[in-house]
Amino acid sequence: MGRGKLRIYLGAAPGVGKTYSMLSEGHRRLERGTDVVVGFVEHHGRPRTEVMLHGLELVERRDLEYRESSFTEMDVDALLRRRPAVALVDELAHTNIPGSRNAKRWQDIEELLQAGIDVVSTVNIQHLESLGDVVESITGVRQRETVPDEVVRRADQIELVDMSPQALRRRMAHGNIYKPDRVDAALSNYFRPGNLTALRELALLWTADRVDEYLREYRGEHNIRTTWQARERIVVGLTGGPEGRTLIRRAARLAEKGAGGELLAVYISRSDGLSSASPKELAVQRTLVEDLGGSFHHVIGDDVPNALLDFARGVNATQIVLGVSRRRSWQYVLGPGVSATVARESGPDIDVHIVTHDEAAKGRGLPVARGARLGRSRIIWGWLTAVAGPVLLTVLLSQVLPDLGLANDMLLYLTVTVAAALLGGLLPALGSAAIGSLLLNYYFTPPLHQLTISDPRNIVAISIFVGVAVSVASVVDLAARRTQQAARLRAESEVLSFLAGSVLRGENSLDALLERLRETFAMQSVALLERESEVEPWSVAASVGTGPVGRPEDADVDMPIGDHMALALTGRVLPAEDRRVLGAFAAQAAVVLDRQRLLDEAGRARELAEGNRIRTALLAAVSHDLRTPLAGIKASVSSLRSDDIAWSEADRAELLEGIEDGADRLSALIGNLLDMSRLQTGTVTPMIRETDLDEVVPMALGGVPDDSVDLDIPETLPMVAVDRGLLERAVANIVENAVKYSPAGQPVHVSASALRDRVELRVVDRGPGVPDDAKDRIFEPFQRYGDAPGGAGVGLGLAVARGFTEAIGGTLGAEDTPGGGLTMVLTLPTAGGLPAVAAELPTSAVT
Repeated sequence: MGRGKLRIYLGAAPGVGKTYSMLSEGHRRLERGTDVVVGFVEHHGRPRTEVMLHGLELVERRDLEYRESSFTEMDVDALLRRRPAVALVDELAHTNIPGSRNAKRWQDIEELLQAGIDVVSTVNIQHLESLGDVVESITGVRQRETVPDEVVRRADQIELVDMSPQALRRRMAHGNIYKPDRVDAALSNYFRPGNLTALRELALLWTADRVDEYLREYRGEHNIRTTWQARERIVVGLTGGPEGRTLIRRAARLAEKGAGGELLAVYISRSDGLSSASPKELAVQRTLVEDLGGSFHHVIGDDVPNALLDFARGVNATQIVLGVSRRRSWQYVLGPGVSATVARESGPDIDVHIVTHDEAAKGRGLPVARGARLGRSRIIWGWLTAVAGPVLLTVLLSQVLPDLGLANDMLLYLTVTVAAALLGGLLPALGSAAIGSLLLNYYFTPPLHQLTISDPRNIVAISIFVGVAVSVASVVDLAARRTQQAARLRAESEVLSFLAGSVLRGENSLDALLERLRETFAMQSVALLERESEVEPWSVAASVGTGPVGRPEDADVDMPIGDHMALALTGRVLPAEDRRVLGAFAAQAAVVLDRQRLLDEAGRARELAEGNRIRTALLAAVSHDLRTPLAGIKASVSSLRSDDIAWSEADRAELLEGIEDGADRLSALIGNLLDMSRLQTGTVTPMIRETDLDEVVPMALGGVPDDSVDLDIPETLPMVAVDRGLLERAVANIVENAVKYSPAGQPVHVSASALRDRVELRVVDRGPGVPDDAKDRIFEPFQRYGDAPGGAGVGLGLAVARGFTEAIGGTLGAEDTPGGGLTMVLTLPTAGGLPAVAAELPTSAVT
């Protein structure tokens, strides 16, 4: 059983008439004989909406008890048992009472769709997940009930229910939406003209994006590629902080405004896996990105701005969305921050959006773990503190504070040493201790300005100073190394968890796995190599990145996989501790490659099974459809040869006409069988030449009655680049099929028009038509939809027509004829170098 169809009425604001439109659609389908039931409708006491429920079957709701109160929810089990053709379910974003079958109503609807039940539902624009922040800023009301945008976008049909703000406020004032005691409060708060105008604009923009998606699908199906528009790719940089959700929603809105916009969220951690990010918050943000139709990426890089820009350029991003820094003002002394650096280094090709948020300038708080492998800037600052700090302190103590005493001087020098240890680690701290001890000895320990010490107590004091300084530096370094080990284990566990999850999910994309490997280790390229034996040369099974190598010995890093496979990575040499994770990636790559090959073998097995099915159908056709005209021919010949009956001239002519008709039917059937055999074996070789369509189409109408076709082929059409013979056979099969199914007195209309570099031939009939889910099946071999007329053939005509059309570079599809019937659309390429007459496009489109 196929999946059901989802139709959504999208409202610009409450009260515009979504539920009324949904119920009207239910009545319309009921009048056509469709089995329609009401799964759940909330009329909110609106009389006109309540009246629309009359005449529709209502499925009993389920009673639930929650916190000593009684509630009713849609009974999914009852609907599944009833199994109507169409279910009307109001309020797509509704949150079910605890104890229900699912947490959200859209999940209930998903079960109905999986069961093959068509669903008509409603939702308001303010309930879409990506618009939560902007709706709150407009109306001051945070929507608690939301639905992921992807759920609405997957709907088969979306119809906008719109109304001007003035008309909606009049409807509110007349009491058609809320009860009279709530009207004044509503008009002065949520239903202000400005709020309604902004919500209306959001709804129109969102629906316009959906129209763009439909247009792209249509252009793709008809292979229209003359107008190219770059796709917007929005990269949002995440830190794992609480501001990430705001950035993701903002980036999602930017992606939706562009034609085919794509959202990519990236979190960059250092190569040792340490960060201040909250794993729980990152998991929530990953889920939010996926709900909004985007993808989440985890990239390794010590230099966060450069890593972010490298990722953005690698995915051909056009925009980067970053949050205002959470640094406090004094922290800018340490550097400009990631946002400013990315904006400065992005160049003219990438736009950078800096988004404000509630966490701006509040500080990062204490990090969960700091990078043990200190960055280059911190090491430089550590050495500057170790060298310049003692010198500056010496000048200060000798010129400004000369009488503090040796003990206080030692404490100040020790403070500088501790600062160098915190900034730069062990080596800068040891340098600071050495420089500080020399300066203490030379400037502050008698005898002054000599590297000798006269008082033994001062020798002990300086020795203690050096010992404390070295101890502090050692402790800091030891803590850093321990933190590094813990962070590496955590990073490895995350990667291994990803690999285990990919196995459980049955993911089969080898390129995606290798790309994840390349991102994890920040490599230039990754190649999976294999060979049949040790003496055979290596071959590349799969690769990602630029400049993949063809032999393991040419790679910067190679990882053997068994005896005849290896991973080869280029870009940099990995440390030894990374090979454990690399080995896990290698093993998973081998598994995915084997799985892909098994799937390919399964596909070939299906092709063989399809071939067997076609041969079986061919035998059935030969035994039935070919026998019928043969029987008629034999009966007519036997009658003519009979000596018992004296046939008149009229009778003899009728019998001879029957023989001729039977022979023609046999010829057509055998011709289609031979043509399908040529298509199946790939032996059709078209000879493409410039051809006038008005010369080919009339020749293809010889097999149908003269008055059965209405022909409209303009002489101004450009020439097409086709094989004339194959095109004639394809058009003949299409027209003959249309004539078979057209009612008497309704001729088939054949017309043609030019659209840029394509010519479109349309064959329109007024027959019974074909449902959407069967439009592709009618082009399969041995398929005849519904009750085909007697002697309608073996069901090869349209299959042969599509095969010939694709062989000459065209496309063939089926559409509904307005008012009933089926329209075959045959699209052909124009001949190169000849101008095409541009067709007039409609001034408006309705979706």
